[in-house]
Amino acid sequence: MKSRSPAVALSRRMRLAAQLCLVLANPAWATELPACSRTFSLAFHDHGMLYSKVTQSGIDKDVADELIKRSGCRFSLSVMPRARIWRSIESGELDFSMSGITNEARDKYAGFAWYLFNKYELLVRKDSGVASIAEFSSNPQMRIGGIRSFRYSSNLNALVDQLTSQGRYIEVADHEQLLAMLKRDRIQAMIIEPFNYSQVENRALLALTRTLDSGDPAVLHGLIMSKAALPEAEQRKWRLLVDGMRADGTLLKIMRRYFPAEEAKAYLTF
Repeated sequence: MKSRSPAVALSRRMRLAAQLCLVLANPAWATELPACSRTFSLAFHDHGMLYSKVTQSGIDKDVADELIKRSGCRFSLSVMPRARIWRSIESGELDFSMSGITNEARDKYAGFAWYLFNKYELLVRKDSGVASIAEFSSNPQMRIGGIRSFRYSSNLNALVDQLTSQGRYIEVADHEQLLAMLKRDRIQAMIIEPFNYSQVENRALLALTRTLDSGDPAVLHGLIMSKAALPEAEQRKWRLLVDGMRADGTLLKIMRRYFPAEEAKAYLTF
């Protein structure tokens, strides 16, 4: 029989030691750790405070790092446009991504483990003269921009669908492009969430814009798991890891790095 190389044996011992530490810290996880049968793939998307491809940091990166540590599994990390992420999750080419929201179509090919809860709003130029989403939708001169494959909350999805049918919805690859277009008045609005506020401030758009309430409730965001790549039994184990991070206060500690205490807590209250 061919013996394992010293490097492989050491890697296996280190993983077992990490899992043992988790079990000792929380005996309930003893039979619930994911199977690390291969190197998993996980992709981030460039999206404000969730993940910055410039600094390679953000909320999603912190959450992913903790999941990787707790699982003891090996991961290959990358950055992709959101549209490519959803296609790759559906095909099984990609195992995981972060901070995804669900809908009827996505539920067919993706599982989720929730870790964030927040509202979407409409960011509009003040000089557009509109004071509500209804006014925006009824003015044929108003155009909105969005990221390819993005979906939002109910009322804003309805707005996007309506304006798309009227040729008033412009799709781009990322938020940086949207912010530049908004500043140049190529679009008069875009949909944002709290993780984009810092981008608005950095782009000196704060004085040019204001937010309109969507009238929608907050939306759950979570770890995205490919059903084509991960059996349901394994998805359940990853959900338990995320739930454990929420229960033991780790998610709150991560959010506190980016938001004041009460705001951080609100994003985890669901």
